[in-house]
Amino acid sequence: MPKKEDVLVELLFSKGLVTPSQIEKAKEESKKTGFSLERSLEKMGFITEEDITGIVAESMNVLAVNVDDYLIDSEVTKLVPEEAARRHKVMPLFKIGNTLTLAMVNPKDIMAIDEIRMKSKVSLVEPVYSAEKSIIKAIDQYYGVSDSVEDLIKSIDAAKIPLEATDEAELKILAKQAEQAPVVRLVNMLIMRAVKEKASDIHIEPEDDKVRVRFRIDGILHEISTSPKHLHSVIASRIKILSKIDIAESRKPQDGRIQLKTQNKKLDLRVSTFPTIHGENIVMRILDRSSVLLDMKDLGLGEREHEEFVKLIKYPYGFFLVCGPTGSGKTTTLYSALTAINSMKLNIITVEDPVEYEIPLIRQTQVNPKAGLTFATGLRAILRQDPDVIMVGEVRDKETADIAVQASLTGHLVFSTLHTNDAPNAFVRLIDLGVEPFLISTSVIGIMAQRLVRIICKECKEPYRPPVELLKELGLDEKETFYRGKGCKVCKNTGYTGRIGIFELLTMTDEMKRCLISRASSIEIKKIANKTGFRTLREDGFEKARKGITSLEEVMRVTEKM
Repeated sequence: MPKKEDVLVELLFSKGLVTPSQIEKAKEESKKTGFSLERSLEKMGFITEEDITGIVAESMNVLAVNVDDYLIDSEVTKLVPEEAARRHKVMPLFKIGNTLTLAMVNPKDIMAIDEIRMKSKVSLVEPVYSAEKSIIKAIDQYYGVSDSVEDLIKSIDAAKIPLEATDEAELKILAKQAEQAPVVRLVNMLIMRAVKEKASDIHIEPEDDKVRVRFRIDGILHEISTSPKHLHSVIASRIKILSKIDIAESRKPQDGRIQLKTQNKKLDLRVSTFPTIHGENIVMRILDRSSVLLDMKDLGLGEREHEEFVKLIKYPYGFFLVCGPTGSGKTTTLYSALTAINSMKLNIITVEDPVEYEIPLIRQTQVNPKAGLTFATGLRAILRQDPDVIMVGEVRDKETADIAVQASLTGHLVFSTLHTNDAPNAFVRLIDLGVEPFLISTSVIGIMAQRLVRIICKECKEPYRPPVELLKELGLDEKETFYRGKGCKVCKNTGYTGRIGIFELLTMTDEMKRCLISRASSIEIKKIANKTGFRTLREDGFEKARKGITSLEEVMRVTEKM
């Protein structure tokens, strides 16, 4: 049986990554230093860490990983003692069921695997390969560091942290501090907690004397913790390093992206910084690809709306719009529509800002204004790619609206979003953008407006009778029973867990077309729609409240400004 080193050398030669003389030099270095052949090759600059990781894993027929890409839960590190992790050069990554995935410098070390399996009390250890340098770095960052936020804060030396990096020397100090184990652990704990609590956004907000952290959970912001003000610069620097944005720039907004793995999930964090009088405000949007709703049945559409929606998205051509404010689930609805019609027979192309979730078989691109790729220029280019279906992230200007309308009139099915409060006002918005009414009437096949409401917690759900005055004001039956959540441990005393959509779907009719050409108001359009069974957002919300899916107060909260 060939030795591991011989297999490695053979693979390196077969891929043309090294020469025989480089191998000989690396072997000599290995004898002198005691380093492995692969580490010696990397140290001497003959090969990169990324190349060597892939080659070594291939030589051992195991999966290669980069430990730096993983967000490791403290509960997982507790399974493997630090002494054993350092001795065997291993790092636990995640545990699913009773299987522990373990990053190892030598995934073929059966004795190490057996010892870890017994110590961690799992039935199976799944070894993967990672570079020694990455494993040692992870051990230093995760072990010997407290799980308590308070202890972590105390362990960070305030005297060594510049409040603001004003020169190159201070910038280097800040960058170095941002890589220290307590800071790394603090930021990792913050992200891990947000993931566990199913937060959509993490807000890090500097104030005069402290740094406030808030999570947006089910659409509502909740304060999670506060930290001393001196930690702001180092926390901000750590997040900037992770998202590959300029840590020296704090006077203008910046955007970045962090990609992490935790358990069997891939997380995408979109990072936005914004200068304020007390320092940079940072918001991280968490995109959990495993939790996106791509099945239309799960969106919350009523029976009539679901049937109409399915018909509309199967049209051979036309313009379909989804409306609502930021964070109302518009993109999820469009992804669900695309997934429903996706097939080998169709060429579906999107231009988005940003691409939130990747869908197999669909060509997706992201706008890049600096490179000249806007919604309008992207849409023009897409039309030369022989598309059947096009999704444009948002109609923001006349140019994009005009091209989308023309595309829908020339045999393409076009999906997009628009920022309006309800469906009838979408027509008015398109006219305001400069699109001719007769073009709108012949291109638009349907418009759907939506909001997200919180779902009542099933564990503490109870029936109740709202005040009679409120029911009268809303035009509801005074004898009707509604539901609410009392608050419990499961829902963290909020009374809600998860969210669902409420919708209004307007389908184009001949009468509506005639009305549009004469530039009718949204009120007149709504009157015509009512003849076809059109149901408003509030009406759909009230129906879900009657069924005990959400509460009356929640429906009023998201529709009160309409």
